Order: sequence, then structure tokens, then C-alpha cells
Amino acid sequence: MMSEIELIEGATPEAIADWVESKLTQALAATQRPIAITIPGGSTPFPIFEILAKRAIDWSRITIWPSDDRIVPDDHPASNSGKMRAIFEPAGAKVVHLTGDGIPPPFALAWLGMGGDGHIASLFPSTDPQPDDTELVRVLTPNPLPPEAPYDRISLTMPALLKSGQLVIVLGGSALKRAVFDEAQAGDNDLPIARLLRSADQPITCFS
Repeated sequence: MMSEIELIEGATPEAIADWVESKLTQALAATQRPIAITIPGGSTPFPIFEILAKRAIDWSRITIWPSDDRIVPDDHPASNSGKMRAIFEPAGAKVVHLTGDGIPPPFALAWLGMGGDGHIASLFPSTDPQPDDTELVRVLTPNPLPPEAPYDRISLTMPALLKSGQLVIVLGGSALKRAVFDEAQAGDNDLPIARLLRSADQPITCFS
């Protein structure tokens, strides 16, 4: 049964950073141990990351996993982990280089973007992602390859994303993405985002 979704409209990058900071602070306060989170690539979240990295958060206790990456060197302009490392490692966080060997831990927070085709991470419709996937990380080739990033991908799978205390989805103000998300929430499509929402039992927040 789908979790109830809190929908927040018109939030600024600063407001989204405030929300994430609050959730990370709560998660850190709830344990003496380090925590792990997963965050998305793409153009929408990086301005929020820049704000967040300057906040008074104990980043030394946080390990960041990219939800997906393009299979390119870290110093390539298309590398998610390279750009994340440049922002968060000076603040004290550790950014994981996503490989097929690492086993993703339970995440305190899974932060996702979504494409206009309903993909999350690099789980595009053509890859037919399943909530009961036996793997936590997969190498994938989207079909068609997005022209702005025509690279093979490595991605957390749905079970890895669902192994989280909280899900947050940031749509970036796109009317198309909002319409796709609303259809997924209503059960009117079977895109990757719909499959994720149907399988989630943790709190879900969507910034539209």
C-alpha cells in the first residue's frame, strides 16, 4: 500500500535545503553512529547541494551515495560523483564512488529526482526496474540514451532506494514532471516512479 505523500509546492532551493538539513539533523541526533544518504545527479539538485554544504551539519558523520552515475571518469564533466565530491568533501562528508562491488547500506534519507519519462536514478522505463530486484546496484544502458548525457549508467535499484527511512522527490518546478508524478500517485501509469511509490512504506515528501 502506498505511503501518504506530503506535497510541497513552490519551495525555493533554500527552503528545500532547510527541510533536508532538518531531516539530517534529526537522523544524526537519533544515533551515535554515522549515517548514509543517497542523492541524485542531474541539473536540478546541485544548487541545493551548494546551499546545504554550507549548513552547520556534522558532515563528518555522513556518507553520501550517488543514486546513479554516468560511467565516466570522476573528473569528467558528466560525472555525478565527481561534482558531489567537489561540493561535499570540503564540508567533511565522504562521497562514495558507485560500483557494482559496494553494498548500499540502509539510508536515513533517499533523495531522488525524476525525469519527464518517469525515471528515477537511472532506472529508465526501458530498463523495466522491479521493486523485487535481486540486485542492489546495476549497470544499465538507457534506450534511447539521453542526448544530453549519452553514457552507460550505474544505478541503485528499487530495493536499495526503498531501504531508507524517508523518501524525498524534487521535481524542480516542471509542469510535465508534476503531471507524470500525479498520474503515478493516482495509479494511472506504470512508470518507474509509480512502481517506487506503490512499494514504499516510509514517509514520502515531494517538492513540486
